[in-house]
Amino acid sequence: MIGQIRGTLISKQPPEVLVDVQGVGYEIQLPMTCFYQLPATGEPVTLVTHFVVREDAQLLYGFNSLAERSLFRLLIKTQGVGPKLALAILSGMNADEFVWAVNQNDVSRLVKLPGVGKKTAERLVIEMRDRLKDWQGSSTPATDAAPLDSITGDALVHPADARADALSALLALGYKPVQAEKALKAVYQQGESSETLIRSALKQLS
Repeated sequence: MIGQIRGTLISKQPPEVLVDVQGVGYEIQLPMTCFYQLPATGEPVTLVTHFVVREDAQLLYGFNSLAERSLFRLLIKTQGVGPKLALAILSGMNADEFVWAVNQNDVSRLVKLPGVGKKTAERLVIEMRDRLKDWQGSSTPATDAAPLDSITGDALVHPADARADALSALLALGYKPVQAEKALKAVYQQGESSETLIRSALKQLS
């Protein structure tokens, strides 16, 4: 089991990053709520991870805190929720927002997430409520994280590339092309980074 990765952040292509650990590059998928808190490329980064082994792939999922990983692990124990859907859920809302939605029986908010239909949302509320009764929150990061607006170390991205990257990330999270395009059109502002566009689009979709 690979439980933590510490190294240099080589590249960021939402929702995936590449981290160099002593010459070995690890591809790690993150929820967008964690992605926003990453440092600039070339900077050191520490992520707690969940390792998934399938017949056709070995996948690493990364998080900024142990609490976020804990919630991810609780999610994938729910019937019908695999790692991809859990990643999409935690991209559409952060850990504390999800816990609040479950405790409030807010099915209507959960069904706005990609891949979450009414039955899945109801199942999440029923199955997760007891699991989350002792939830302590997710405010403690695994490492010091720079807020998105302070990330200035990356190379400038052409606006068209930023929009294409944002669209690619939304599709990878499970949103339909029409949904993703509509959301990006509503929030697009020239010169914004792909991370900012994704965050704005996710708010629009929720």
